[in-house]
Amino acid sequence: MFSRVSVVALFVLAGGFVFSQQDNGNSLLLDDFSREDGRSRVATQWEGFTDRVMGGRSDMSARIEHGAQGPALRMTGRVSLENNGGFIQMRLPLSATGAIDASGYRGVAVTARATGDHYYIHLRTSRTRFPWSHYEQKIPVTEQWKRIELPFADFVAQNMLGGGSPDVSRLRSVAVVAGKADFTADIRVRSIELYR
Repeated sequence: MFSRVSVVALFVLAGGFVFSQQDNGNSLLLDDFSREDGRSRVATQWEGFTDRVMGGRSDMSARIEHGAQGPALRMTGRVSLENNGGFIQMRLPLSATGAIDASGYRGVAVTARATGDHYYIHLRTSRTRFPWSHYEQKIPVTEQWKRIELPFADFVAQNMLGGGSPDVSRLRSVAVVAGKADFTADIRVRSIELYR
């Protein structure tokens, strides 16, 4: 479903967002990587980016792996701080038409495992108008599978005037990111959701 990534975009947006059909009352499943067509549970597709869009030197690949615990997105690569770089990421747009209202949720939950500790979730909203602007929270991953809840209130504005917490009533995307250090990244994500 996913191929090796060394270019700017892995996938383009496809489909629409059906909010009410994905919400089970406790959480909104964004993706569990089980669809055969490569789309997320909100009918959009993941996009891959590296710092090469701004002249950096990082490399990445991403694919769906099927293991004993079920399917998972695996993002690997070499993160380099050379030439003002320092990130690789897989980003999921949450709607083909703009943004969703996530104000009924408390935060983002990921079930993940990884080697190293330089992994983050990035959020983009209608306020993140520039490519380098986002809200960020570190993921405290381990080498064992773990469900991690990241409250919206703990996300920190990056490269934005005014700072503050994200306005999740206009949430555009969520991204899994490796960055801010020279290291070999290897993270697997089994599910990502919004939780109440």
